Amino acid sequence: MDGRGPGSRPPVGLVFDTDGVLLDSAVVHAAAWKAAFDACLDRLAPGSGAQPPFDADAEYRRLVDGRPRYDGAAAFLTSRGLHLPPGEAHDAPGCGTVWAVSALKEREFVDLLRTEGVTAFADARPALAALRTRGVPCAAVSASRHARALIRAAGLTDLLATIVDGEDAARLGLAGKPDPALFLRAAALLGSRPRETAVVEDALAGVLAARRGGFGLVVGVDRTPLRRTADLLREQGADLVVPDLMALVRSVWGERG
Repeated sequence: MDGRGPGSRPPVGLVFDTDGVLLDSAVVHAAAWKAAFDACLDRLAPGSGAQPPFDADAEYRRLVDGRPRYDGAAAFLTSRGLHLPPGEAHDAPGCGTVWAVSALKEREFVDLLRTEGVTAFADARPALAALRTRGVPCAAVSASRHARALIRAAGLTDLLATIVDGEDAARLGLAGKPDPALFLRAAALLGSRPRETAVVEDALAGVLAARRGGFGLVVGVDRTPLRRTADLLREQGADLVVPDLMALVRSVWGERG
């Protein structure tokens, strides 16, 4: 791509974050983190007012959103001055180690999936279809091990050239965001170089990862009613911030004639 932003030559490949971009699942992740963190705060810092509850909006976006579960748990606990031993990846759900807290979040998330489920955003399929018409191959990236199943259940798999998820990250030893490893893997599978590829993210850590990866166009998606995260996304390195995915298609590729 020649330069950055919507005025440049359009990217030849597009990598989408999954949670909060393609799937309306960020709210489920946030609720699962809140259930896990609040339970542990009550145990680790007992007493009325000793620790305020987890903020499922501000703290979720700043500390947890887009990161692997362990990293998110560690970042939040550290921010509250709570220093737990790392533990082991197979630790049972609980509050004694960082791995145990992350396992507790996973249990809460799976329970919420059973009761509430996850759907695609209304603009996701039309945008992916429009990009296919324009000959732009698309990938989905997620740190979650559930991503493939959720994308399939949402009916988007047929419009994606490839998916890179938490299972791939574990198998290949790929670091989580804000490291760009997941995005770089997806671009490689698409056959496009980073500078010729766009990344679409709603998470601050994801935007930072895309910028660090040298991607030619970094797009922030701000779906909040008052566009509350637009400035933060730009501060982390987004070249363009859009309210939805069809706005991205129109801005970068134009209306179809």
